[in-house]
Amino acid sequence: MKLSNLFPLSVFPHDSKFDFMRLRWASATLSVILLVIAIGAMATKGFNFALDFTGGIVTELRFDKPADVDGVRQRLEQVGYPGAQVQTFGSGNDLLVRLQPKDLAEGQTSHAADEVLKAASTAENPAHVLRSDSVGPQIGKELAQNGIYAMLFVIVGFLAYISFRFEWKFAVAAILATMHDIVVVAGWFAVTGHEFDLTVLAGVMSVMGYSINDTIVVFDRVRENFRGMRAPAREILNAGINQTLSRTVITSFVAFLTVLALYMYGGGSLQGMAESQMIGIVVGTLSSIFVACPLLMWLGVSKQDLMPKAKDEAALARRP
Repeated sequence: MKLSNLFPLSVFPHDSKFDFMRLRWASATLSVILLVIAIGAMATKGFNFALDFTGGIVTELRFDKPADVDGVRQRLEQVGYPGAQVQTFGSGNDLLVRLQPKDLAEGQTSHAADEVLKAASTAENPAHVLRSDSVGPQIGKELAQNGIYAMLFVIVGFLAYISFRFEWKFAVAAILATMHDIVVVAGWFAVTGHEFDLTVLAGVMSVMGYSINDTIVVFDRVRENFRGMRAPAREILNAGINQTLSRTVITSFVAFLTVLALYMYGGGSLQGMAESQMIGIVVGTLSSIFVACPLLMWLGVSKQDLMPKAKDEAALARRP
């Protein structure tokens, strides 16, 4: 008896017949609406940049016992520092606190360090200041520029890989679907006003990797079907999606659970990254089905685009 019969790893039958292409116009309309909202929010509201980009005060604290990160964050908010970033570094006894000063007066750094120390310390677990520095807007600007460069580097790398991996129609569809996912995820942070820091930027870049991976799996099956099936493009695309549907759903579900656990138990410093990844997993999964494949159909992909041997034979036939 086959192991797959004992432990079936499929949610949907391999030969399911869901007609996803029938919904292509509805999904395209919804995608356009999401893109308009996301781009409009980024253009009008902008992002709520964190101290990584705007600058602020950085204070390192050492406790006698492992520190309560969430408790320190709540006490800082009570004394007038909402949105303070508190995270452990080194051991559990060391905390890194980053916050926006209440004013820009001279000596604000030392005053803020005293307030942070007083708010973070408790009778059972006093803290000591190891270092307190002011991070100017110029450093934040450099971090923002480096983040943009990193994003562009990843985008160019993906473009080069996709162009090499697929025929041009597949490459164009995959690139557009991936860009759609990035814009929607970034637009979520612009619409909601949730803090945008370097961890969120890292989450957005990881969304690119997840999205393109899921699209490549579907496209590989579609390409195989074009070479092995005699049917209209719509039926071939539907078959490819249905054949990979179980894999797509299972992989996305497991990945979502992992990131959800990170969001719930990873602490405030990782919530932004986990939030961007959760949204990216959902959007990326749906776009590989409802955006990438309809784009392929509208680009007019056919069997001739995927038969390099036939092209080679035609070229040989024209030789004298």
